[in-house]
Amino acid sequence: MRPIPARTAAVLALAGAFALAACQKEEAAEPTTEVETVDLSGGELIATPADEEAVGVDLPETPMTPVDSAVETSAPAE
Repeated sequence: MRPIPARTAAVLALAGAFALAACQKEEAAEPTTEVETVDLSGGELIATPADEEAVGVDLPETPMTPVDSAVETSAPAE
């Protein structure tokens, strides 16, 4: 029995890879959720759909302070 030439082996491997890729199940598209918020951070805004079984949470309305003012009020380094 003669060995298979390298070019033929590469073509067979590539054909097998394409055959496997064609048989894979297509992934369902992720559902999109419209939000009423503008993302000002420049990052990625992640939103999840409302869950009917979720428990409501009351968040405190605490103003955010800049980091610079927090550093000034800390104890001096030794």
